[in-house]
Amino acid sequence: MEKKIPLRKCVVTQERLPKKDLLRIVKNNEGVVFVDLSLKANGRGAYIKKDLEILNQAIAKKSLEKALECVIPASVYERIRKVIIDG
Repeated sequence: MEKKIPLRKCVVTQERLPKKDLLRIVKNNEGVVFVDLSLKANGRGAYIKKDLEILNQAIAKKSLEKALECVIPASVYERIRKVIIDG
């Protein structure tokens, strides 16, 4: 039997993609927002496609802020940008 690939929806494009093609951004119980590279951190998660163009759209449309229901610091967007560029 084939192993099922978990799909998640990008909050910007609304596409359903394999988890490995997405970055998980988490807001934990203390309200701290961070990039979850383990994909397992506790808290409310939102997924964004690993693409700088999509990141720019997310910033413009405030897609992550709406998904996580909070203001996202510029440092988090910088971290996302760095993770996308570095692969």
